[in-house]
Parts: sequence; C-alpha cells; structure tokens
Amino acid sequence: MDVPVRLRIVHVVRAPIGGIFRHVCDLATAQSAAGHTVGIVCDSRTGGRFEAEAIAAVSGLLELGATRLPMRRDVSPADIGALMRLTRHVQILAPDVIHCHGAKGGVYGRLIGAWLGRERPIACLYAPHGGSLHYAAHSLEGRFYFAIERALERVTDALVHVSAYEAETYRQKIGIPRCRAVVIHNGLREAEFEPVIPREDARDLLFLGMYRDLKGIDVFLEAIARLETRFGRRATAHLFGQAEDEGRARYQALAVSLGIADRVTFHDPAPTRHAFAFGRTVVVPSRAESMPYIVLEAIAAGLPIAATRVGGIPEIFGPRAGELVPPGDPDALAVTLEALLADPVRAQIDAAARLDWLRPRFHIDAMQRHVDELYREILASKWLASKTRARGPAASGASASEPLARMLLGRGFAVAGAPLIGVP
Repeated sequence: MDVPVRLRIVHVVRAPIGGIFRHVCDLATAQSAAGHTVGIVCDSRTGGRFEAEAIAAVSGLLELGATRLPMRRDVSPADIGALMRLTRHVQILAPDVIHCHGAKGGVYGRLIGAWLGRERPIACLYAPHGGSLHYAAHSLEGRFYFAIERALERVTDALVHVSAYEAETYRQKIGIPRCRAVVIHNGLREAEFEPVIPREDARDLLFLGMYRDLKGIDVFLEAIARLETRFGRRATAHLFGQAEDEGRARYQALAVSLGIADRVTFHDPAPTRHAFAFGRTVVVPSRAESMPYIVLEAIAAGLPIAATRVGGIPEIFGPRAGELVPPGDPDALAVTLEALLADPVRAQIDAAARLDWLRPRFHIDAMQRHVDELYREILASKWLASKTRARGPAASGASASEPLARMLLGRGFAVAGAPLIGVP
C-alpha cells in the first residue's frame, strides 16, 4: 500500500494557550486547506473564554474537530486515566500521523502512537516547543524529564524543532537524538503581513504573552521604572496575557511597588493584531523562548520591537540580531526602549528593514510544505518496512517499539508507567 494522498493527522497538545497552540492551530488549518483530514486533542481545563472561543473556531475548520479532554499539567495519578481516555479517542480517529506538541503532549502522543502503531504504520512526530528543555541540565527536575525524553526517542519517528537553537539545546541537555531531527521554522499567514496602525490613544509600550516569570514581565516593569529614573521618561504600557496561576496579581503588585501602576494596565488575552493597535512599540523581555510567534507577528505587522537575545529570536532577527537585549537586564532594556521612543522615525525605518528580511523566510506555506514532506518520508519508510516484515519469517514478531508500548499501556502500566506520565 502506498502513502495516501490525503492523510489523517491528529495533533496532541496539552495547553490550548500561547504560542504553542497558535502553532498547532495554524499548522492544522493549513493541512486541512491542503486536503488532509485533521483533528486536535487538547486539555479541557486550561484557559478561559478567549481560549474556548479560539478552540471552537478552529474546530469548525477541521474535519476531525478539536476535542478537549482532561490533561493535568502537574504529576498526578489522574495521568493514567487521562492517557487511557486519550488512547481510546485517538484510536477512533484512526490517524496516519500523530503529531505531538509540548512536553506532556509529547509523552501522551508518543505512547499512544507506539501502542496503536503495533497494528499498522503510524508516523509519530514530537515538537518540544521549549517544554522540558527549559529545565537546568543538572537540576533534579531536569535529570528526571530529560531521562523521559531520552527513553521516548525509541518511539519517535522525528523530532521537529521550531528553531536551530532548540535543536542545539536538545543535543546539549538530552544528547544527540537517536531518531531523526529536523528544524522547521514557524510561519505566518499572508494576512499577517499587513501593517497595523496604532490607535491615536496607543500607549508607548505593549506586552503580549503569558503572565509568567519566564516571560520576563518583572524585568519589563523594572525597565519602565528606570526609564523615568534614568531618562526622565514616564513611559506608558498595556499588557495582554493569560495566567495559569496568580502571576497577574503578582505583577500588578510589583507595578504598585515600583510606582508605575498609574501608567501600566493589565488585560486579559486578546487577538494579537487587535492588541497591537494599543501600543507603539512591542516588548518581548523573555528569559527563555523557542521560536516566539509574537516576535514574528510584531515584525510582520511593521511595528518597532525590543526583544531579548534568547532561544530562536536571533534567527528571526537575522542580520539585525545585534539589536537584541540580554535577558534579565532591566537597565539594558531601558536603554533600548529609550532609543526607540526617543527617535520614532528611526524606529520605523528599522522595523521596515526587519520586515523585508522576515517575509520570504517565515511563511506558513513553507512550514506546511516542509512538515507534509516529512510525514510522507516517514510513512513511506514505515510502509516499506512493514511489507518487508510481512514477507519475512519474523512477520509475527513484535515491532521495536512494542515492548515499551506494552510496558506502559499493557497490564504493567499502572506500576511501571505511572512515573513517566507526569511531565508538565
């Protein structure tokens, strides 16, 4: 049997928020538009009304829809039942491809792929999107999660990294992959390259992202305070974001303690291009990233941007990577922000130059095409291997991945597999 022209693709991701879910939705809808039968499975407990509306919208565009099932972020005995429910659901969808995203989605999806792949060839791909790679290499958590990542390479057909930085981080922290590994950059839709014109009442600065320390919001707020103490500039800002914990309240309290609460407003998440109109300069003060969409989107919209030199951001800036700010340094960020705010004409010229470099390199059509080619190469190899086994004397033997799948999903699962399910 040849690889079908129209593939059945299931994306597995835990948290339907942030850039990781944006990536999943973009890729899934592009694949659907290309003629594939596509579905998404994600957590039912994460996010609010904004995320629920986004999930409903993308579900209507996909033949297999977007299904929400409980998936805890933390380690829990409930992970066992969650994996069983996910397995039953994905089995009904009968995928040719299981594409896993993020640490916990990667655990669930790859175990499901190993189990279902006993009967017929299924391509199983894993995109870390940072995930467990954010842990320090020598920390207790890091050693635990990296050991899991290493073990799951046995049931992974390909690692799909969104940046060369992520691929190198994987090699340094986990090891040289024992499966195929590729880099496929995120891409934007054509409409996202239309310029955004700020509102007349737009504030000086704009942040969009999750209210988490990893995003450097504390550094951003401290930089706003230092703009006044060092340069006499009382900069104003809007922040749009989603918090999985009490992050927003902590940052509001920090703004009060810094004496900038009257100039800084915190909002719930909003559509990116809608939020762009509320600020004149986008700020991405992250301590760690993989390949952040917000940087791509801001540049594509023609907006000035201040960002940190972390993750794949230098790959986005290309020849202008020297403009990036060291992470965790509010003084350096304040200097960069002052330069942008003091000379808006120069800032706009630089923004146009970034856009000219970005456009031909980060387009969704290229992203979808490269992923599709990877799927087909994997499936063609698997179909050929299955034909060879069917003709050989070992046709009834177990596949290479079956022992691991049986250990984790068979009778011994609750005992042997439970510790491996709790990846955040």
